[in-house]
Amino acid sequence: MALIPATILTGFLGSGKTTLLKRILTEAHGQKIAVIENEFGEENIDNDILVTESKEQIVQMSNGCICCTIREDLREALQLLAAKKRKGLLDFDRVVIETTGLADPGPVAQTFFMDDEIAESYLLDSILTLVDAKHAPQQLDDRQEARRQVGFADQIFISKSDLVAAEETEALIHRLKHMNPRAPQQKVHFGDVPLKDVFDLRGFNLNAKLDIDPDFLKEEEEHDHDHAHGEHCDHPSHKHEGHGHHHHHDDDVKSFVFRADRPFDPARLEDFLGAIVNIYGPRMLRYKGVLNMQGTERKVIFQGVHQLMGSDLGPAWGPDEKRNSRMVFIGIDLPREILEQGLEQCLV
Repeated sequence: MALIPATILTGFLGSGKTTLLKRILTEAHGQKIAVIENEFGEENIDNDILVTESKEQIVQMSNGCICCTIREDLREALQLLAAKKRKGLLDFDRVVIETTGLADPGPVAQTFFMDDEIAESYLLDSILTLVDAKHAPQQLDDRQEARRQVGFADQIFISKSDLVAAEETEALIHRLKHMNPRAPQQKVHFGDVPLKDVFDLRGFNLNAKLDIDPDFLKEEEEHDHDHAHGEHCDHPSHKHEGHGHHHHHDDDVKSFVFRADRPFDPARLEDFLGAIVNIYGPRMLRYKGVLNMQGTERKVIFQGVHQLMGSDLGPAWGPDEKRNSRMVFIGIDLPREILEQGLEQCLV
């Protein structure tokens, strides 16, 4: 049986997750979607779009989607759905997990890699994060969960941008880009998102998004350039020049890129990354890279979430292609200098 694609939908309280989800579920797209609501509160999908209630809390909807509310173990819910699909008792094409607004998506993502039974049934496609333009600046200042949700995202949807001035939205976009440059951002109005921007993003597929977004690399270069001119991103007085007002925030979730033209020594790199993940794993949200390794004519793609790290051989380097390594790290107060020095020492 083909692996069932899974999408994690996250975002702080009131960011519009349920609105987006209801829109996905009620749209006539012909896909059968199973939803797992990993909720502890009362805000589950409104009963008006639900048809039947069963004792297992798995609900069949009018357009063929199904909904499963869980208050205990995500693993059990995923296993139950996969087992019912295998036996032909339930028919669905993909799974969406809506996390509670206060959840850290990390452990949810790890479930797909750490549990063999889940890994044999499901393929984690991506983590989608909703950010509420009106309340996000305060939430990002006050709540680490909100910052982590941004750090984990493969795609960021900004809701409620119609409620704030354009320059406030621009400042938020700039801030989110610093926290997580690998996630494209898109403004959404009442959950109105094309399905192609929600499903099959392959954010966790090692070979899909082979190259880190080239605009992000450009942006990073501009940022580095800015830093030389005194834009102190690592200091509390992080000012957004050109927006006409100053933001005093120092987010603990930050990103940086490491680049190298010399190839890596595979054994040294493996030892170093192993040690780093051991020490800083809980603070490493997402990391990903395309590596030039000594001894292979192919690109090596690697990525990780917290302590889980994987690598894979990608396509061969082109004859005219410049062989270099690019790695992006997104995490909470990561020691950039230690990482950069250590990676330098792994080069041939």
